[in-house]
Amino acid sequence: MLPEPLYPTKAAYLAAPQKRVLLYGMSGLGKTSLSNMLRAAGGWFHYSVDYRIGTRYMNEFIADNFKREAMKVPLLRELLLSDSVYIASNITFDNLAPLSTYLGKPGDETKGGLPFAEYQRRQDQHRAAEISAMLDTTRFMDRAASIYGYPNFVCDTSGSICEVLEAANTDDAVMRELSAHHLLVWIQGSADHSAELCRRFDRAPKPMYYRPDFLLQVWAEFLAHEGKPADKVDPDAFLRFGYARLLDSRQPRYAAMARWGVSVSAEEVAQMQSPADFDALVGAALDRRVRS
Repeated sequence: MLPEPLYPTKAAYLAAPQKRVLLYGMSGLGKTSLSNMLRAAGGWFHYSVDYRIGTRYMNEFIADNFKREAMKVPLLRELLLSDSVYIASNITFDNLAPLSTYLGKPGDETKGGLPFAEYQRRQDQHRAAEISAMLDTTRFMDRAASIYGYPNFVCDTSGSICEVLEAANTDDAVMRELSAHHLLVWIQGSADHSAELCRRFDRAPKPMYYRPDFLLQVWAEFLAHEGKPADKVDPDAFLRFGYARLLDSRQPRYAAMARWGVSVSAEEVAQMQSPADFDALVGAALDRRVRS
């Protein structure tokens, strides 16, 4: 049996002295923009799961990879060995390039690809890091209130959240922990949004996280389509090949998560101008949930 949402009704949410919300959905639908708006208006602590992944749980992996590449350059090798230079990533809420670059893409190494086994290893690292970063939210809620005095908390999740948990399982430990401390809000895109995301991705493909079984399926389909050995395929071609398939595969997984909370449309989110607008949006979503 599913647990009741943290705020079961609109009245309960609006009356809550501390509002704790988790936003999820595909990257590009407004999670971070909405979180930034709430933070800038004051009273809301913005917790970015991707930022936490990159700065806490994968920081050493990322920095070591930079160093590994630098060691191939004689001048940098000498400076590194003498501790004369310092190499680190500079991840921000709005620039997660070091994390996505480390995650990488499989294929021809001369085109920036990784051997498939190494790609799988980094995917596994990301999965563990994402789960840990989500479970950290409860502690950060306490820190936000006790240290900084923020009454409200918004968790800005990674687009891959639905890949690392099983929302269809009512006993999923991560889902139960998240729903116990947040109201889960799905930012749901339309078919037009999906088409636009695909167009954007085609112009600038970036590494993504795939759940292991689905990765193997898409990789096998891609190799069959290309008719080339795994170490000769174009890595960006794989990213483009897999993206629309990944979007489609995530929709039922997001929908399973929505049973634990509420959903709003990306069009509604795009109209948000203030925390009051957001509160009204969440309240309306809770009303819809109660009536359904």
